[in-house]
Amino acid sequence: MLQAIVSGILTGGVYALMAAGLTLIFGVMDIINVAQGILVVLGAYLSYVLSVHFGVDLFLGLLVTVPAMFVIGVLIQFVFIRRLPERERTVMSILATYAVAIIIEGVLGLIFGDDYVQLNAWYVNQSVHILGFYLPYIYVFGFLLAVAMLGALYLMLYRTRFGSSVRATLQDRSAARLVGIDVNSVSALAFGIGVAVTAAGGMVFGATNSFNPNTGYDLISRLLAIVILGGLGSIGGALAAAVVVLVVEDVVAVVWSPTWASFVFFAMLIVVLSVRPSGFFGQAAVRAQ
Repeated sequence: MLQAIVSGILTGGVYALMAAGLTLIFGVMDIINVAQGILVVLGAYLSYVLSVHFGVDLFLGLLVTVPAMFVIGVLIQFVFIRRLPERERTVMSILATYAVAIIIEGVLGLIFGDDYVQLNAWYVNQSVHILGFYLPYIYVFGFLLAVAMLGALYLMLYRTRFGSSVRATLQDRSAARLVGIDVNSVSALAFGIGVAVTAAGGMVFGATNSFNPNTGYDLISRLLAIVILGGLGSIGGALAAAVVVLVVEDVVAVVWSPTWASFVFFAMLIVVLSVRPSGFFGQAAVRAQ
C-alpha cells in the first residue's frame, strides 16, 4: 500500500509536467490543445533519436529537445491557431489542434512505423533503496525534474515582466492590448512554452512506458482529465490532481485489481465535477494559479 502511494506521487509529478503545458495554453489563450498527447510522444521520439543514434543521455538531451519543442509550438500557434476567430477560438481550437495531432501522428508513423519502442539508460532499470522502499531511479529523477520545471514555470509567471503580460492576457485580452501588451506575441511564446515542457514529460514517459505514434490518444484523455480535475488554467491544480488520481489509481491496482485502476481514474473525474464543476482549484475570474 505505502509503496503504491509513493509510486503514485512520483508518477503524478511526471503527469503534472505533461499536463502543465496544456493548462497554461488554455489559461492564456482559451485553446484546448488536443494535440498535447501526440506532442508528448513527439518529445519522446526526439529523445529516442538522440539516445539511439547519437548516444546522448536522456536528461542531457533535453538541452536539445526542449528548445526544439518550443520552436515547434510557436510554429503551430502561428500556422494553425493565430488566425482562428476570437469569438469561436475555444471550439475551433479543438478542430485545429486535432488536425495538428493527425499530421504529427502520420509523420511519426511514416518515419518510425507502428512498432513500440522504449527509451533506455542505466537509471531506467535500476532502483534505489530509500526508507524501506525500492524506487526506480527514473521515477525519482523524473519527479525531481517535474518539480524543478514546474517551479521554474511558476517563477516565470509570477516573478517576471513576461509573466505579468501572460497573466494580464489571461484576465482580459482587450485590456491587455490597451496597455500596450502585444497579445499575439505573448500567446505565441506561451504556446511555445506549453509545448516545450512536453519534451521533458515525453522523455520520462518514454523511459517508463513503451510507445508508438498511436500512444497519444490514451495520453490526451488522461491529461485532459487531470487538467479538468485541477481546474482549467490552474498549474497548481494540475499538480494536485495528477498526484491525487495517480495515487488512487496505483492503490486500487494493488488493493483491488489493475483492471479497475483506469476505471477509477475517470470515475473520480465524474464525481469531482458533480460536486465542484470548476475542479479543485478552478476559478471563474482568474484561471492560472
